[in-house]
Amino acid sequence: MKTFTKTLAAIAIGTALATGCYAETVLAHQAQTATTPFLPLANEAAPKLIVDAPLAEPLARGAVLIPYRTENFRILPVFGPGADLVSPRVGHVHVTIDDLPWHWADAGNTNTVVVVGLPVGEHSIRIEIAGPDHKVIAGETVTLIVPVQAH
Repeated sequence: MKTFTKTLAAIAIGTALATGCYAETVLAHQAQTATTPFLPLANEAAPKLIVDAPLAEPLARGAVLIPYRTENFRILPVFGPGADLVSPRVGHVHVTIDDLPWHWADAGNTNTVVVVGLPVGEHSIRIEIAGPDHKVIAGETVTLIVPVQAH
């Protein structure tokens, strides 16, 4: 029975020490990477926009679906002067077609630009991430061809 008690005590002490080490590791990691969403980031990495080519199967039917994602940037419907102070950084997407003088903004965080009804032929679609003040941070242009549809 004495050996069992010593073994149980050793397991309890080991567990306590291991738990303390784990907690320190998690806290140290959070301090270094600021991974908690409850505190502002001290040194935010630059936002990035990654845009893929349009999905082939919908494009063959005339629907343009362009997947995109962001890094170090959240797409949210947040606007106004105080929104610039939000951390991690927030904003929305601007979409421009064929260099037209107008664009639309999307704050829905769908990670896909969807355009239907484009005429047959070549088009360019510009996708940009913009801050709450509409200042563009980064952008990419995708060139595509809407094919003739078989009816």
